[in-house]
Amino acid sequence: MSRDRIALGRPREIAPFVYEISRDQRPDMRVPARIFADQGLLAEMSRDRSIEQLMNVATLPGVFRAALGMPDMHEGYGFPVGGVAGTELPDGVISPGGIGFDINCGVRLLCSGLRYADLAPHVAPIVHEISRSVPSGFGRGGRFSLTRDDLNQVLNHGCPFLITEHGLGEPEDAAFIESEGCLPGADAAMVSERAKTRGHDQLGTLGGGNHFLEVEVVEEIYDEHAAKTLGLAMDQVTVLIHTGSRGLGHQVCTDYVRVMDRAMAKYAIQVPDRQLACAPFSSEEGQSYLAAMRAAANFAWCNRQVIAHRVRQVFGRVLGHRPGHELRLVYDLAHNTAKVERFGEKEICVHRKGATRAFGPSSPEIPRAYQGVGQPVFIPGSMGTASFVLVGTDIAEQQSLSSACHGAGRKMSRGAAKRQVAGHILRKELEARGVVVRCPSNAELAEEAPIAYKDVGRVVEVTHQAGLARKVARLRPIGVVKG
Repeated sequence: MSRDRIALGRPREIAPFVYEISRDQRPDMRVPARIFADQGLLAEMSRDRSIEQLMNVATLPGVFRAALGMPDMHEGYGFPVGGVAGTELPDGVISPGGIGFDINCGVRLLCSGLRYADLAPHVAPIVHEISRSVPSGFGRGGRFSLTRDDLNQVLNHGCPFLITEHGLGEPEDAAFIESEGCLPGADAAMVSERAKTRGHDQLGTLGGGNHFLEVEVVEEIYDEHAAKTLGLAMDQVTVLIHTGSRGLGHQVCTDYVRVMDRAMAKYAIQVPDRQLACAPFSSEEGQSYLAAMRAAANFAWCNRQVIAHRVRQVFGRVLGHRPGHELRLVYDLAHNTAKVERFGEKEICVHRKGATRAFGPSSPEIPRAYQGVGQPVFIPGSMGTASFVLVGTDIAEQQSLSSACHGAGRKMSRGAAKRQVAGHILRKELEARGVVVRCPSNAELAEEAPIAYKDVGRVVEVTHQAGLARKVARLRPIGVVKG
């Protein structure tokens, strides 16, 4: 797609913080492309191919209502990261590029009964012990290696299997994981042997890139009622875990991009970018990918479950089982999935890539304890900046297919960040601000420097003002573990 054609698609503001490119801006667009942003964020999006990619998504067969760009949108593989698109069943398409390579990359928040003053003398040893107990880095395996039968059980049954059969977690954890930590219809038989080989020893590992584990403190409360419902209070110690399905999920996406690429000719599907390779949802190829994607999503939830179990053990070892050290699961949500959801009378396959569900207070699909308040939504910042807790809204169903953004969003490539930031200097700057850092590579640290990301406060404010999710609390990092 030429840059000349994207020039035809200049977004116009149709409501506060909502911009739209109408479908008549390109002859192949089936629906509008809609972006939630302010002028500054929109200008940052225009510096990469993300707006063009969103317009490409609007050409997919069966696309529903509009192709949606979240406030953190930036260029990705096929779909932009921060892209949301629903397709009508049964004949709308499903596209691996609309989920991404790190299937069910997601965020889990744990909270303690401790206040910062209780933990302050122990932050460094806790972060150190977590870095020893939770392997990180590309390709790193953990100490929890699965037999092939157990791996298949994880892929098919997710967190409930780990909790009941291996004692990894608390019985109540599953109720506070999106989809209770298991997507029905997952089928390990649809996952290749290569993917299983890559994943068999990776449960309980962070990986590299933007994955992290942070010890944080609640620094500000915006909504007292919602915060109390979620169990959050000022100065409370929390732990945020961000990782996904590791090499297994990456291989599932790689395998099925090839399958879909071959299938498009069979179903006479044409797309403006081969990275949008897809097949009808109801087709054999579509259903096979869906079953494999669900299995990889279950693996990712289990990965975060094992990490959380190890972090709980670390808190117990370091703090000597003092009252309040126990870590309760607030919520765990995915931001790279496709799910079948009902909107009015229609069943829709909702692709969320670098975007999360944001179901409102009236949704029956969120934990009973949170009904009346809304599903927790987590928007982490970059290293050393704040992370935010929000809750979904009912109006997001019409606004954004009940979706919100998943983070600050990159504005600079990893290579560019390394050219501008010296990792060893960044490490010292973070530690001078009271953030204990454990990352074995200064180069990896530089790639994830705060300057490489959009302003998370601005992203969150647009999310709040546009009605996608409501602000509840801001968290300040005091310890960071990265690959």
